[in-house]
Amino acid sequence: MSVGHYENFPVGSLILPRRLRKPVHAVYAFARTADDMADEGDFPIEARLENLDVLRRELDVLASGGQTAHPLIARLDVEAVAPFGLDLQPFYDLLSAFSQDVVKTRYGNFGELVDYCRRSANPVGRIMLALYGKTDAVSVAQSDGICTALQLVNFWQDVAVDWRKGRVYIPQDDLLKFGVAEEQIAAGRADAAFQRLMAFQCRRAFRMLRAGSPLAKELKGRIGLELRMIVLGAQMILQKLDACRYDVFAQRPLLDKKDWLIMLKRAVWR
Repeated sequence: MSVGHYENFPVGSLILPRRLRKPVHAVYAFARTADDMADEGDFPIEARLENLDVLRRELDVLASGGQTAHPLIARLDVEAVAPFGLDLQPFYDLLSAFSQDVVKTRYGNFGELVDYCRRSANPVGRIMLALYGKTDAVSVAQSDGICTALQLVNFWQDVAVDWRKGRVYIPQDDLLKFGVAEEQIAAGRADAAFQRLMAFQCRRAFRMLRAGSPLAKELKGRIGLELRMIVLGAQMILQKLDACRYDVFAQRPLLDKKDWLIMLKRAVWR
């Protein structure tokens, strides 16, 4: 489900139409760089936020009709924004989410988490749709559902990984409802209560995937094939989570070569 470094982004895929590869690479470089500013290295909080603010100010230059000297934003403009007339709001939304990741490590309820996904994941789908020229309201809503679900699936397979980063994406009210304390996550104990909690979260993600999946059939050509594989990959991760009884502490569920062949076969024949 993850391609390269930035989760759920179809960068470099040979399935993508040739005309979209350069703009997708430029968008990916923006997302990856901004994500790394928020999440990688040992920089203090203030420095991370300032680095993200630099990118935000350079987007402001583009929004005002100016030309940026920043190489990352200039590439984004020349290869993606200008030739495809892309709206800049999704890029602002990504920066907002990455800035939030620097300072926010807990989510009180599912609504808060979905709002984060709205800015951290949904913009990727909206950008891809805009590059493809598909911007009707139904397609955008279905894309949002898929992208939010992909982000949630990534959270649930990465509970242990995120804990080591000091983050818990499982909503706090759900932890309380299912009787799971953060100390249990720290101890890596996937008992019955944790399994019920994770099954509940995964069902949420699956319902969102299913609701958005008609878009994968609606889109024609290579991009439709790409999206069908992404949806199938997320579904397979959910199946793997169920198969291991949600013990993400023992092993992070991943897709192997056999899974990719199955996904490709199913995506082609759907």
